[in-house]
Amino acid sequence: MKLLRYAIGDERYVGVLVGDEIMRLGIRNMAELMGADAAFVETGVLDKLSEARSLPPLTPGKILAIGRNYAEHARELGNEAPGEPLVFAVMPSAVIGDGDVIEWEAAMTSQVDWEGELAVVIGRTARKVSEEEALDYVFGYTIANDVSARDLQTRDKQWTRAKGLDTFCPLGPAVVTADAIPNPQNLRIRTTVDGVEMQNGSTADMIFSVRYLIAQLSRAFTLHPGDVILTGTPAGVGKAQAPPRFLGDGSIVSIEIEPIGKLTNPCRVL
Repeated sequence: MKLLRYAIGDERYVGVLVGDEIMRLGIRNMAELMGADAAFVETGVLDKLSEARSLPPLTPGKILAIGRNYAEHARELGNEAPGEPLVFAVMPSAVIGDGDVIEWEAAMTSQVDWEGELAVVIGRTARKVSEEEALDYVFGYTIANDVSARDLQTRDKQWTRAKGLDTFCPLGPAVVTADAIPNPQNLRIRTTVDGVEMQNGSTADMIFSVRYLIAQLSRAFTLHPGDVILTGTPAGVGKAQAPPRFLGDGSIVSIEIEPIGKLTNPCRVL
């Protein structure tokens, strides 16, 4: 099932994508579909996808991201593959949706990079869960762009500002429920910048699987419904190009993961 959060005029809805129409549900946010008290209520209303404005699929309680989770990506930036997950947090205020603008101040950063990633949406409270049971706690999957200001990353010696600026965490366009993706380690991730393919990888190449990440993270943090895990990016980021290539004013980034869809965002320099 492919779930969308969208707007028609000034009204906001959650619905199920059915072809080129959206079956409207009687809820206002994705969280109402999570947990033991979840209610799936159809309204009988069908909205045309062409008339809907995409919204971020959810507002996460927390976003936990994993660095260098693809060996080839670690190597392209001159780093060794980590022996355990490299965990950092991204600000929920960084979240935007499909079609929204990634923007930044030229005075703050001039090295803005893309990172196409599979994002995992937690659907049940998870604390110290096993790898074997880990996927039982997944509500669904979406696409993320872990936008990164490489110069801030270098100057700050940590990643809070570099990856947490407002608009630096596009999510969407939809959440595909876990039952429709029984194996998250068999998904193709493709990123284009201004129509040129920059990343073409597979979640099969993750160093640490989705199962392992959920189990390990839940040992350190209680994971709540609506929390999001960004699982790392494959090789092909801008900093690794020769010469390095970064996003600029007017750049358009698209990340595609089937069967989730395509997340596209234009860029603007302030």
